[in-house]
Amino acid sequence: MPQPNTARIALIGDFGAAITAHQAIPLALALAAKAQGITVDHEWIATETVGHVTHDRLAAFDGIWCVPGSPYRNMDGALAAIAYARTRAIPYLGTCGGYQHALIEYARNVLGMADADHAESNPGSTRPIVSALACALVEANNRVRFAPGFAPAGLVMPSEMTARYRCSYGLNPDFAHLFAQGDLRIVAHDTNGIPQAIALDSHPFFVGTAYQPERDALADELNPLIDAFVRATLAPHP
Repeated sequence: MPQPNTARIALIGDFGAAITAHQAIPLALALAAKAQGITVDHEWIATETVGHVTHDRLAAFDGIWCVPGSPYRNMDGALAAIAYARTRAIPYLGTCGGYQHALIEYARNVLGMADADHAESNPGSTRPIVSALACALVEANNRVRFAPGFAPAGLVMPSEMTARYRCSYGLNPDFAHLFAQGDLRIVAHDTNGIPQAIALDSHPFFVGTAYQPERDALADELNPLIDAFVRATLAPHP
């Protein structure tokens, strides 16, 4: 039985020991645990198994993090986990691929775009919500500016920060207007005005980032968004 000061987090994605973000995620969670004086337990759940994971099993977690490493072995599995977190008010963090697939899940299940898709996994899609970036950000840094008032889990984000990336895909500019306002909205842009983060206003904590905040842990730095996510998992939720 988890203790009151223990957060259990499901890591949705296909683990690869050579993936830098996957190396960084346990370090990031450990830094957040130390900062908050709690214990954080995590479990990797491969995307091809999500369809076989019962709701009771997912309900045992305090937070769901859809991690980098797409294209996932089973896109539907990733989307199912995202939908579970969104509809049940479970704290959700999606970084890189988890951000991209949160856009697709919302477009399909809330905006009614059943054919919304990812250009990487379906190059022939007629509605590629996620498409190739005009300029890929692979092992690169970029400046990100957050919308005023964006304070996930009550933690005020800096107005601007340097973000670390390994990304070749992002929100298709042709569909950016769908997330300019409304419940799921863009909350950060880079200096060129390109969307870099989203948040669901009606949710206790549902945030996706095009960049990989977990990489800060490789320099022994706690990213404020990781801190906020772990903090959110400690709050009571349905």
